[in-house]
Amino acid sequence: MSPPSGVLTHTAIVSAIMAKILSVVGKAGTARLLDPLSRALLRAGVSPNAVTIVGTLGVLVGAFGFAARGHWIAAVVIITVCGLTDIMDGAMARARGSANRYGALLDSTMDRIADGAIFAAIAWWYAGTGDRLSLAAALICLVTGQVVSYVKARAEGLGMSCHVGLVERAERLITVGVGALLTGFGLAWGLPASLWLLAAGSVFTIWQRMWHVRQQESAGESV
Repeated sequence: MSPPSGVLTHTAIVSAIMAKILSVVGKAGTARLLDPLSRALLRAGVSPNAVTIVGTLGVLVGAFGFAARGHWIAAVVIITVCGLTDIMDGAMARARGSANRYGALLDSTMDRIADGAIFAAIAWWYAGTGDRLSLAAALICLVTGQVVSYVKARAEGLGMSCHVGLVERAERLITVGVGALLTGFGLAWGLPASLWLLAAGSVFTIWQRMWHVRQQESAGESV
């Protein structure tokens, strides 16, 4: 079924609003709510790195155990719950006084694995249904999502700032989550629409970050 007129715009607005709430208010509020659990885990001797790894394993279960089978609502719930560990592990490391570069590297690596698993599972589902257009969108999201993160990491590794981007990780996960819920509740166009929206936004973000770094380079050369 084709999406109704204006669905891409509506999905974009909902996703953008949710992303900002999550980034500014929701993340801080969630961190406070999870603080007792974080302290309890620390008292039990659980390390922040262990929480990071367990959370990623949970996302893999949600992705390949449920999303890859088209169980969208269950997949979103599991992935969202397990994604909370991304907030907990940093808070635990700071409370423990053990925040270090290896922990940051592990966290970023697990994020890339989790993101890749989510879109690989979606691609697997659409490959099985024969929906080639949605499969193509999922594959574009899979590749561009990794490139978006790489461009920023590489730019910062070269000593440049790259704090720009229309579609970052929060927007990426929220957009696909909203689409999956819409499809899970019977609106078949929801996930395909969100995938194409996300694919376009991710391609733009890659260009945006490359251009931003290029401008810095040009400014440096002209000095």
